[in-house]
Amino acid sequence: MSRVGKLPISLPDKVSVKIGADRSVLVEGPKGKLNWAFPEGIAVVAEGKEVLVTRLNEDRRVRAMHGTSQRLIGNMIEGVSKGYIKNLEIHGVGFRAAVKGDVIDLNLGQSHPRLHPIPAGVKVTVTENTKIAIEGIDKQIVGQLAADIRAYYPPEPYKAKGVRYVGEQIRRKAGKSVK
Repeated sequence: MSRVGKLPISLPDKVSVKIGADRSVLVEGPKGKLNWAFPEGIAVVAEGKEVLVTRLNEDRRVRAMHGTSQRLIGNMIEGVSKGYIKNLEIHGVGFRAAVKGDVIDLNLGQSHPRLHPIPAGVKVTVTENTKIAIEGIDKQIVGQLAADIRAYYPPEPYKAKGVRYVGEQIRRKAGKSVK
């Protein structure tokens, strides 16, 4: 049995879970709604203030998806109750960001600005032109947007310029030495 999958998921106040006949889970909370279709071979039961995820057979694929399904439903419940936030910071002379409508404008020392679309349901705020906060209820979308923005200019090891997560440690390398 999966150590993660067999754990019950507790429901906070003001969060409801509805399981549909078409293998769908609808989670509603104060921050919004999320919907997900769980895979075949997995059973989800909502009992009172707990959600239980079990598997119907011992197939290899079903065993692999048991813990994954439990965590995805748990992430949905946490997302609609608390939400998720990822913070990025930009380091480099002249590097800056700005939100313009439904796109984020990144000037990262390249010949052209990078315009990245902001997905629906995600709120992006830029402070001090170098600090980016990404907020939303879907953990996967928030994390993917942060990873996409970071991928435009990942931090380099010599001067540590680039886009990084807040608190991320960059291992610096020594530059060339003259003999």
